[in-house]
Amino acid sequence: MPVTPNSIVTPQGPRSGGALCTTANTNYSAPTNILVIATAGANGARLTRASAIPLETVADTQLQLFRDGDGSGTTKRFFRSSRMAAYTMAQTTEAPATDFGYSDDNPLILAAGEKLYAAIGATKQIAFTTEWADY
Repeated sequence: MPVTPNSIVTPQGPRSGGALCTTANTNYSAPTNILVIATAGANGARLTRASAIPLETVADTQLQLFRDGDGSGTTKRFFRSSRMAAYTMAQTTEAPATDFGYSDDNPLILAAGEKLYAAIGATKQIAFTTEWADY
């Protein structure tokens, strides 16, 4: 939908996404083993949640986020990381989610068609979840 200048544009449609990362990425300038976890719509998007949870026992692990501003899949830029603390998976414990800190009060604004990718620093099973709304 075309945007009218000087008029407020609010998020139109809630969306969610995610991916299961299983193989480590060790290259920050030309990443490999990364997966798309969000794609902004034609007018951009407002991401309010990005988190990850282990699906097995993990040692301290780096979680990585990359942006692809033109949506081509070739210009990925490392821009954010978080540390998932060591955790031993057990049926009697709560698996801890690692949150990247985005919220309604602190959103990540994505450009039109921009893609957000996730990667991990160790070969483990870690699930990422995202929530956003397209403009």
